[in-house]
Amino acid sequence: MVHPVRPKSPSGLKRQASEQLDEAVGLAEAIDLDVVYSDAMRLRRLLPATLFSAGHLATLSTHAEHERPDLMIVNDTLSPIQQRNLERALKTKVIDRTGLILEIFGRRAKTKEGTLQVELAHLTYQQGRLVRSWTHLERQRGGGAFLGGPGETQIETDRRLLRERIGVIKRRLEDVRKTRALARRKRSRAPFPIIALAGYTNAGKSTLFNMLTDGEVLSKDMLFATLDPTVRRLTLPDGGVAMLSDTVGFISDLPTELVAAFRATLEEVTEADVILHVQDVAAEDHAAQQADVLSVLHDLDILPEEAQGPKALNVFNKVDLLDGDTRDYWATLADRKSDGVAVSAHSGEGLAALCQLIAANLPQDAQRRRIKVAQSNAAAMGTAYRMGRNVKTIDSTPADIILEGEFNAQAIARLQQDGATLAD
Repeated sequence: MVHPVRPKSPSGLKRQASEQLDEAVGLAEAIDLDVVYSDAMRLRRLLPATLFSAGHLATLSTHAEHERPDLMIVNDTLSPIQQRNLERALKTKVIDRTGLILEIFGRRAKTKEGTLQVELAHLTYQQGRLVRSWTHLERQRGGGAFLGGPGETQIETDRRLLRERIGVIKRRLEDVRKTRALARRKRSRAPFPIIALAGYTNAGKSTLFNMLTDGEVLSKDMLFATLDPTVRRLTLPDGGVAMLSDTVGFISDLPTELVAAFRATLEEVTEADVILHVQDVAAEDHAAQQADVLSVLHDLDILPEEAQGPKALNVFNKVDLLDGDTRDYWATLADRKSDGVAVSAHSGEGLAALCQLIAANLPQDAQRRRIKVAQSNAAAMGTAYRMGRNVKTIDSTPADIILEGEFNAQAIARLQQDGATLAD
Protein backbone atom coordinates (compact mmCIF):
# COMPACT_ATOMS: atom_id res chain seq x y z
CA MET A 1 0.00 0.00 0.00
CA VAL A 2 1.53 3.28 -1.13
CA HIS A 3 0.14 6.73 -0.40
CA PRO A 4 1.61 9.42 -2.69
CA VAL A 5 1.97 12.75 -0.88
CA ARG A 6 1.38 15.32 -3.59
CA PRO A 7 3.68 18.37 -3.73
CA LYS A 8 0.90 20.96 -3.68
CA SER A 9 -2.45 20.12 -2.18
CA PRO A 10 -5.58 22.29 -2.43
CA SER A 11 -6.26 24.50 0.54
CA GLY A 12 -8.62 23.42 3.29
CA LEU A 13 -8.63 20.92 6.12
CA LYS A 14 -6.13 18.19 5.23
CA ARG A 15 -5.20 15.02 7.01
CA GLN A 16 -1.69 14.05 7.90
CA ALA A 17 -0.09 11.65 5.42
CA SER A 18 0.07 9.00 8.14
CA GLU A 19 -3.69 9.30 8.75
CA GLN A 20 -4.43 8.98 5.03
CA LEU A 21 -2.17 5.94 4.82
CA ASP A 22 -3.85 4.35 7.85
CA GLU A 23 -7.27 4.91 6.27
CA ALA A 24 -6.10 3.29 3.03
CA VAL A 25 -4.76 0.29 4.94
CA GLY A 26 -8.14 0.08 6.69
CA LEU A 27 -9.88 0.01 3.32
CA ALA A 28 -7.70 -2.89 2.20
CA GLU A 29 -8.24 -4.80 5.43
CA ALA A 30 -12.00 -4.29 5.04
CA ILE A 31 -11.91 -6.86 2.22
CA ASP A 32 -9.49 -9.20 4.02
CA LEU A 33 -6.31 -8.12 2.25
CA ASP A 34 -3.10 -8.67 4.20
CA VAL A 35 -0.99 -5.51 3.88
CA VAL A 36 2.66 -6.62 4.07
CA TYR A 37 4.17 -3.19 3.32
CA SER A 38 2.85 0.35 3.50
CA ASP A 39 4.51 3.71 2.98
CA ALA A 40 3.69 7.37 2.37
CA MET A 41 5.99 8.65 -0.38
CA ARG A 42 6.44 12.40 -0.78
CA LEU A 43 6.53 13.41 -4.45
CA ARG A 44 8.40 16.46 -5.70
CA ARG A 45 6.47 16.32 -8.95
CA LEU A 46 3.90 14.04 -10.59
CA LEU A 47 5.30 12.06 -13.51
CA PRO A 48 2.69 11.44 -16.24
CA ALA A 49 4.14 8.02 -17.11
CA THR A 50 4.36 6.40 -13.66
CA LEU A 51 3.36 9.09 -11.10
CA PHE A 52 6.40 8.07 -9.00
CA SER A 53 10.04 9.04 -9.58
CA ALA A 54 12.74 6.56 -10.59
CA GLY A 55 14.03 6.48 -7.01
CA HIS A 56 10.60 5.66 -5.62
CA LEU A 57 10.15 2.95 -8.24
CA ALA A 58 13.48 1.41 -7.27
CA THR A 59 12.37 1.30 -3.61
CA LEU A 60 9.04 -0.24 -4.56
CA SER A 61 10.71 -2.78 -6.83
CA THR A 62 12.98 -3.89 -3.99
CA HIS A 63 10.01 -4.44 -1.68
CA ALA A 64 8.08 -6.18 -4.47
CA GLU A 65 10.95 -8.61 -5.05
CA HIS A 66 11.25 -9.29 -1.32
CA GLU A 67 7.56 -9.55 -0.41
CA ARG A 68 6.28 -10.92 -3.75
CA PRO A 69 2.83 -9.33 -3.31
CA ASP A 70 -0.23 -10.29 -5.34
CA LEU A 71 -1.30 -6.67 -5.52
CA MET A 72 -0.03 -3.12 -5.07
CA ILE A 73 -2.54 -0.41 -4.17
CA VAL A 74 -1.84 3.27 -4.85
CA ASN A 75 -3.96 5.50 -2.62
CA ASP A 76 -4.54 8.03 -5.38
CA THR A 77 -6.07 8.20 -8.84
CA LEU A 78 -3.99 6.56 -11.56
CA SER A 79 -4.39 7.10 -15.27
CA PRO A 80 -4.64 3.93 -17.41
CA ILE A 81 -1.09 4.55 -18.70
CA GLN A 82 0.33 5.00 -15.19
CA GLN A 83 -1.40 1.82 -14.05
CA ARG A 84 -0.01 -0.19 -16.97
CA ASN A 85 3.54 1.18 -16.58
CA LEU A 86 3.60 0.48 -12.83
CA GLU A 87 2.49 -3.10 -13.44
CA ARG A 88 5.28 -3.58 -15.95
CA ALA A 89 7.90 -2.03 -13.65
CA LEU A 90 6.86 -3.91 -10.50
CA LYS A 91 5.71 -7.12 -12.18
CA THR A 92 2.53 -7.26 -10.11
CA LYS A 93 -1.09 -6.18 -10.44
CA VAL A 94 -1.71 -2.52 -9.55
CA ILE A 95 -4.97 -0.80 -8.67
CA ASP A 96 -5.71 2.73 -7.47
CA ARG A 97 -7.98 4.09 -4.72
CA THR A 98 -11.04 4.07 -7.00
CA GLY A 99 -10.50 0.44 -7.93
CA LEU A 100 -10.13 -0.51 -4.26
CA ILE A 101 -13.33 1.25 -3.19
CA LEU A 102 -15.21 -0.31 -6.11
CA GLU A 103 -14.02 -3.73 -4.96
CA ILE A 104 -15.28 -3.06 -1.42
CA PHE A 105 -18.64 -1.85 -2.69
CA GLY A 106 -18.91 -4.87 -5.00
CA ARG A 107 -18.45 -7.25 -2.08
CA ARG A 108 -20.77 -5.45 0.34
CA ALA A 109 -23.78 -4.54 -1.79
CA LYS A 110 -26.60 -7.04 -1.22
CA THR A 111 -29.81 -5.49 -2.53
CA LYS A 112 -30.75 -5.28 -6.18
CA GLU A 113 -30.27 -1.53 -6.14
CA GLY A 114 -26.86 -1.80 -4.49
CA THR A 115 -25.53 -4.38 -6.95
CA LEU A 116 -26.77 -2.36 -9.92
CA GLN A 117 -25.09 0.77 -8.58
CA VAL A 118 -21.82 -1.09 -8.10
CA GLU A 119 -21.92 -2.44 -11.64
CA LEU A 120 -22.71 0.99 -13.05
CA ALA A 121 -19.80 2.57 -11.17
CA HIS A 122 -17.47 -0.24 -12.25
CA LEU A 123 -18.40 0.02 -15.93
CA THR A 124 -18.09 3.81 -15.87
CA TYR A 125 -14.63 3.38 -14.35
CA GLN A 126 -13.65 0.79 -16.98
CA GLN A 127 -14.74 2.93 -19.92
CA GLY A 128 -11.50 4.92 -19.82
CA ARG A 129 -9.33 1.85 -19.18
CA LEU A 130 -10.08 -0.35 -22.16
CA VAL A 131 -6.61 0.48 -23.45
CA ARG A 132 -5.09 -1.69 -20.74
CA SER A 133 -7.81 -4.32 -20.52
CA TRP A 134 -7.23 -5.79 -23.95
CA THR A 135 -4.06 -6.89 -25.75
CA HIS A 136 -5.68 -7.17 -29.15
CA LEU A 137 -7.14 -3.71 -29.60
CA GLU A 138 -5.15 -3.01 -32.73
CA ARG A 139 -6.72 -6.03 -34.41
CA GLN A 140 -9.72 -5.49 -36.64
CA ARG A 141 -12.35 -8.08 -37.21
CA GLY A 142 -12.73 -8.41 -40.95
CA GLY A 143 -16.20 -7.85 -42.29
CA GLY A 144 -17.90 -9.68 -45.08
CA ALA A 145 -17.84 -8.25 -48.59
CA PHE A 146 -21.36 -6.96 -48.11
CA LEU A 147 -20.21 -4.63 -45.32
CA GLY A 148 -17.97 -2.70 -47.65
CA GLY A 149 -15.36 -1.81 -44.97
CA PRO A 150 -12.59 -3.17 -42.74
CA GLY A 151 -15.04 -3.85 -39.92
CA GLU A 152 -15.39 -2.70 -36.34
CA THR A 153 -12.22 -2.55 -34.27
CA GLN A 154 -12.22 -4.55 -31.04
CA ILE A 155 -11.98 -1.43 -28.87
CA GLU A 156 -14.98 0.08 -30.66
CA THR A 157 -16.94 -3.12 -30.06
CA ASP A 158 -15.99 -3.13 -26.38
CA ARG A 159 -16.94 0.52 -25.94
CA ARG A 160 -20.25 -0.04 -27.69
CA LEU A 161 -21.05 -3.04 -25.47
CA LEU A 162 -20.11 -1.02 -22.39
CA ARG A 163 -22.37 1.86 -23.44
CA GLU A 164 -25.25 -0.55 -24.07
CA ARG A 165 -24.80 -2.26 -20.71
CA ILE A 166 -24.57 1.09 -18.92
CA GLY A 167 -27.82 2.14 -20.58
CA VAL A 168 -29.54 -1.06 -19.43
CA ILE A 169 -28.35 -0.60 -15.83
CA LYS A 170 -29.44 3.05 -15.74
CA ARG A 171 -32.94 2.05 -16.88
CA ARG A 172 -33.12 -0.67 -14.22
CA LEU A 173 -31.90 1.76 -11.57
CA GLU A 174 -34.59 4.21 -12.60
CA ASP A 175 -37.20 1.49 -12.04
CA VAL A 176 -35.74 0.78 -8.59
CA ARG A 177 -35.78 4.49 -7.74
CA LYS A 178 -39.45 4.71 -8.75
CA THR A 179 -40.22 1.79 -6.45
CA ARG A 180 -38.35 3.45 -3.58
CA ALA A 181 -40.16 6.72 -4.29
CA LEU A 182 -43.50 4.90 -4.00
CA ALA A 183 -42.40 3.43 -0.68
CA ARG A 184 -41.41 6.91 0.57
CA ARG A 185 -44.77 8.33 -0.51
CA LYS A 186 -46.54 5.59 1.45
CA ARG A 187 -44.47 6.44 4.50
CA SER A 188 -45.26 10.14 4.07
CA ARG A 189 -48.97 9.32 4.09
CA ALA A 190 -48.53 7.35 7.31
CA PRO A 191 -47.31 9.99 8.31
CA PHE A 192 -44.11 9.37 10.22
CA PRO A 193 -41.26 11.85 10.22
CA ILE A 194 -38.04 10.55 8.69
CA ILE A 195 -34.70 10.72 10.49
CA ALA A 196 -31.59 9.88 8.48
CA LEU A 197 -28.15 8.96 9.77
CA ALA A 198 -25.22 10.48 7.89
CA GLY A 199 -21.53 10.49 8.65
CA TYR A 200 -18.05 9.36 7.77
CA THR A 201 -17.56 5.66 7.23
CA ASN A 202 -16.95 3.76 10.48
CA ALA A 203 -18.29 6.64 12.59
CA GLY A 204 -20.69 4.24 14.35
CA LYS A 205 -23.91 4.87 12.41
CA SER A 206 -25.00 1.23 12.20
CA THR A 207 -24.23 0.60 15.89
CA LEU A 208 -26.33 3.65 16.78
CA PHE A 209 -29.08 2.48 14.41
CA ASN A 210 -29.21 -0.93 16.08
CA MET A 211 -29.25 0.55 19.60
CA LEU A 212 -32.12 2.93 18.78
CA THR A 213 -34.30 0.46 16.85
CA ASP A 214 -33.28 -2.97 18.18
CA GLY A 215 -32.21 -3.65 14.61
CA GLU A 216 -29.73 -6.18 13.28
CA VAL A 217 -27.85 -4.17 10.66
CA LEU A 218 -24.26 -5.33 10.15
CA SER A 219 -22.17 -3.33 12.60
CA LYS A 220 -18.42 -3.91 12.57
CA ASP A 221 -15.29 -1.88 13.26
CA MET A 222 -14.36 -1.57 9.60
CA LEU A 223 -14.83 0.85 6.73
CA PHE A 224 -17.99 0.59 4.62
CA ALA A 225 -19.72 -2.05 6.75
CA THR A 226 -23.03 -0.62 5.47
CA LEU A 227 -23.86 0.02 1.81
CA ASP A 228 -27.56 -0.66 1.39
CA PRO A 229 -29.97 1.74 3.13
CA THR A 230 -32.18 0.28 5.86
CA VAL A 231 -35.27 1.88 7.42
CA ARG A 232 -36.72 0.92 10.82
CA ARG A 233 -39.36 2.25 13.24
CA LEU A 234 -38.14 4.46 16.11
CA THR A 235 -40.32 5.12 19.16
CA LEU A 236 -39.74 8.58 20.64
CA PRO A 237 -39.90 9.53 24.35
CA ASP A 238 -43.33 11.17 23.99
CA GLY A 239 -44.79 8.02 22.43
CA GLY A 240 -44.55 9.31 18.88
CA VAL A 241 -43.14 7.24 16.02
CA ALA A 242 -40.51 8.14 13.43
CA MET A 243 -38.68 6.23 10.70
CA LEU A 244 -34.90 5.96 11.13
CA SER A 245 -32.76 5.36 8.04
CA ASP A 246 -29.19 4.01 8.05
CA THR A 247 -27.14 4.98 4.99
CA VAL A 248 -23.77 4.42 3.35
CA GLY A 249 -20.84 6.19 4.98
CA PHE A 250 -18.89 9.03 3.40
CA ILE A 251 -15.17 9.03 2.70
CA SER A 252 -12.64 11.62 1.58
CA ASP A 253 -11.86 11.87 -2.14
CA LEU A 254 -14.83 9.69 -3.05
CA PRO A 255 -14.42 8.67 -6.72
CA THR A 256 -16.62 10.65 -9.08
CA GLU A 257 -18.04 7.41 -10.51
CA LEU A 258 -19.33 6.52 -7.05
CA VAL A 259 -20.74 9.96 -6.28
CA ALA A 260 -23.00 9.64 -9.34
CA ALA A 261 -23.82 5.95 -8.95
CA PHE A 262 -24.55 5.98 -5.22
CA ARG A 263 -26.59 9.14 -5.00
CA ALA A 264 -29.71 6.97 -4.89
CA THR A 265 -28.53 5.43 -1.60
CA LEU A 266 -28.70 8.93 -0.13
CA GLU A 267 -32.27 9.60 -1.28
CA GLU A 268 -33.49 8.73 2.22
CA VAL A 269 -31.36 11.61 3.47
CA THR A 270 -32.84 14.03 0.93
CA GLU A 271 -36.35 13.19 2.17
CA ALA A 272 -35.45 13.44 5.86
CA ASP A 273 -37.03 15.84 8.32
CA VAL A 274 -33.94 15.58 10.54
CA ILE A 275 -30.39 14.48 9.68
CA LEU A 276 -28.21 13.02 12.42
CA HIS A 277 -24.58 13.77 11.56
CA VAL A 278 -22.80 10.98 13.44
CA GLN A 279 -19.19 11.88 14.18
CA ASP A 280 -16.33 9.79 15.55
CA VAL A 281 -14.90 12.27 18.04
CA ALA A 282 -12.22 9.75 19.05
CA ALA A 283 -10.68 9.91 15.56
CA GLU A 284 -7.54 12.01 15.25
CA ASP A 285 -8.79 13.51 11.97
CA HIS A 286 -12.31 14.20 13.26
CA ALA A 287 -12.35 17.80 11.97
CA ALA A 288 -11.38 16.72 8.45
CA GLN A 289 -13.97 13.92 8.47
CA GLN A 290 -16.65 16.37 9.55
CA ALA A 291 -15.68 18.78 6.77
CA ASP A 292 -15.76 15.99 4.16
CA VAL A 293 -19.29 14.92 5.14
CA LEU A 294 -20.66 18.48 5.16
CA SER A 295 -19.00 19.16 1.80
CA VAL A 296 -20.67 16.17 0.15
CA LEU A 297 -24.06 16.99 1.70
CA HIS A 298 -23.82 20.56 0.40
CA ASP A 299 -22.55 19.49 -3.05
CA LEU A 300 -25.47 17.07 -3.49
CA ASP A 301 -27.97 19.71 -2.24
CA ILE A 302 -28.93 17.34 0.58
CA LEU A 303 -28.03 19.94 3.18
CA PRO A 304 -28.48 23.30 1.45
CA GLU A 305 -27.18 26.51 2.96
CA GLU A 306 -30.70 27.94 3.10
CA ALA A 307 -32.74 27.69 6.29
CA GLN A 308 -35.51 25.65 4.61
CA GLY A 309 -33.28 22.58 4.39
CA PRO A 310 -33.62 19.63 6.78
CA LYS A 311 -32.52 20.15 10.36
CA ALA A 312 -29.04 18.71 11.03
CA LEU A 313 -28.11 17.55 14.53
CA ASN A 314 -24.57 16.70 15.65
CA VAL A 315 -24.12 13.32 17.33
CA PHE A 316 -20.68 13.24 18.98
CA ASN A 317 -20.16 9.48 19.09
CA LYS A 318 -17.56 7.19 20.73
CA VAL A 319 -17.06 9.33 23.84
CA ASP A 320 -16.44 6.07 25.72
CA LEU A 321 -13.04 5.90 23.97
CA LEU A 322 -11.92 9.30 25.30
CA ASP A 323 -10.02 10.13 28.45
CA GLY A 324 -11.48 12.31 31.21
CA ASP A 325 -10.55 15.82 30.02
CA THR A 326 -11.38 15.19 26.34
CA ARG A 327 -14.59 13.45 27.28
CA ASP A 328 -15.61 16.42 29.45
CA TYR A 329 -14.84 18.77 26.57
CA TRP A 330 -17.33 17.05 24.23
CA ALA A 331 -19.95 16.75 26.96
CA THR A 332 -19.61 20.48 27.74
CA LEU A 333 -19.70 21.38 24.03
CA ALA A 334 -22.87 19.34 23.57
CA ASP A 335 -24.45 21.08 26.58
CA ARG A 336 -23.65 24.50 25.12
CA LYS A 337 -24.99 23.64 21.66
CA SER A 338 -28.70 23.28 21.10
CA ASP A 339 -28.10 20.99 18.11
CA GLY A 340 -25.65 18.44 19.54
CA VAL A 341 -25.34 15.60 22.03
CA ALA A 342 -22.41 13.44 23.20
CA VAL A 343 -23.15 9.70 23.05
CA SER A 344 -21.63 6.25 23.00
CA ALA A 345 -23.53 3.99 20.61
CA HIS A 346 -21.54 1.08 22.04
CA SER A 347 -22.46 1.55 25.71
CA GLY A 348 -25.75 3.42 25.28
CA GLU A 349 -24.54 6.54 27.08
CA GLY A 350 -26.41 9.66 26.00
CA LEU A 351 -29.00 7.86 23.83
CA ALA A 352 -31.93 9.03 25.98
CA ALA A 353 -30.77 12.64 25.56
CA LEU A 354 -30.41 12.04 21.80
CA CYS A 355 -34.00 10.82 21.54
CA GLN A 356 -35.17 13.90 23.45
CA LEU A 357 -33.20 16.12 21.06
CA ILE A 358 -34.70 14.36 18.03
CA ALA A 359 -38.26 14.77 19.36
CA ALA A 360 -37.65 18.47 20.07
CA ASN A 361 -36.50 19.11 16.49
CA LEU A 362 -39.16 17.25 14.54
CA PRO A 363 -41.78 19.32 12.68
CA GLN A 364 -44.45 20.37 15.17
CA ASP A 365 -47.69 20.62 13.20
CA ALA A 366 -49.84 18.40 15.45
CA GLN A 367 -52.77 19.86 17.36
CA ARG A 368 -54.62 18.58 20.41
CA ARG A 369 -57.91 17.10 19.13
CA ARG A 370 -60.75 14.89 20.31
CA ILE A 371 -61.76 11.96 18.14
CA LYS A 372 -64.97 9.88 18.31
CA VAL A 373 -64.46 6.23 17.38
CA ALA A 374 -67.09 3.49 17.33
CA GLN A 375 -66.43 0.71 19.85
CA SER A 376 -66.42 -1.82 16.99
CA ASN A 377 -64.02 0.20 14.81
CA ALA A 378 -60.71 -1.49 15.67
CA ALA A 379 -59.00 -0.08 12.54
CA ALA A 380 -59.63 3.56 13.53
CA MET A 381 -58.63 2.82 17.10
CA GLY A 382 -55.34 1.37 15.95
CA THR A 383 -54.73 4.33 13.63
CA ALA A 384 -55.33 6.81 16.45
CA TYR A 385 -52.77 5.19 18.74
CA ARG A 386 -50.28 4.56 15.94
CA MET A 387 -50.37 8.00 14.32
CA GLY A 388 -51.23 10.22 17.28
CA ARG A 389 -49.17 11.28 20.28
CA ASN A 390 -50.13 11.19 23.94
CA VAL A 391 -53.47 9.56 23.08
CA LYS A 392 -55.82 8.70 25.94
CA THR A 393 -59.48 7.79 26.45
CA ILE A 394 -61.50 10.60 28.08
CA ASP A 395 -65.05 9.25 27.66
CA SER A 396 -66.77 6.03 26.72
CA THR A 397 -70.31 4.84 25.92
CA PRO A 398 -71.57 1.43 24.81
CA ALA A 399 -71.44 2.73 21.23
CA ASP A 400 -68.46 5.12 21.07
CA ILE A 401 -65.13 6.04 22.60
CA ILE A 402 -63.83 9.62 22.80
CA LEU A 403 -60.06 9.83 22.43
CA GLU A 404 -57.92 12.90 23.02
CA GLY A 405 -54.40 13.34 21.65
CA GLU A 406 -52.09 15.23 19.32
CA PHE A 407 -52.86 14.60 15.64
CA ASN A 408 -51.51 16.26 12.52
CA ALA A 409 -53.46 16.86 9.31
CA GLN A 410 -52.48 13.55 7.70
CA ALA A 411 -53.49 11.63 10.82
CA ILE A 412 -56.90 13.35 10.91
CA ALA A 413 -57.46 12.56 7.23
CA ARG A 414 -56.55 8.90 7.77
CA LEU A 415 -58.81 8.62 10.83
CA GLN A 416 -61.73 10.07 8.90
CA GLN A 417 -61.02 7.55 6.14
CA ASP A 418 -61.27 4.80 8.76
CA GLY A 419 -64.68 6.08 9.92
CA ALA A 420 -63.72 8.21 12.93
CA THR A 421 -65.12 11.73 13.41
CA LEU A 422 -63.95 14.87 15.17
CA ALA A 423 -65.61 15.27 18.57
CA ASP A 424 -64.85 18.97 19.03
